[in-house]
Amino acid sequence: METIRIDILNPKAKALLKDLANLDLIRIRRETSENDFSELLKKFRSKSDQAPSLEEITKEVEAVRKARYEK
Repeated sequence: METIRIDILNPKAKALLKDLANLDLIRIRRETSENDFSELLKKFRSKSDQAPSLEEITKEVEAVRKARYEK
């Protein structure tokens, strides 16, 4: 099985995909970005010895914001 991610630009294409799914030629699954984010968090947490403190997170966020607004 091969998995391909596509962006549907025309609603007619969606109808064609649904027809293919009805013929059992393809399977349509909806993915949410929330699942992707959860997977990423699990990956990072598995490699970390300890979670960063709230102060460390705040410092990093402030540094990124400062760098963004200085541009």
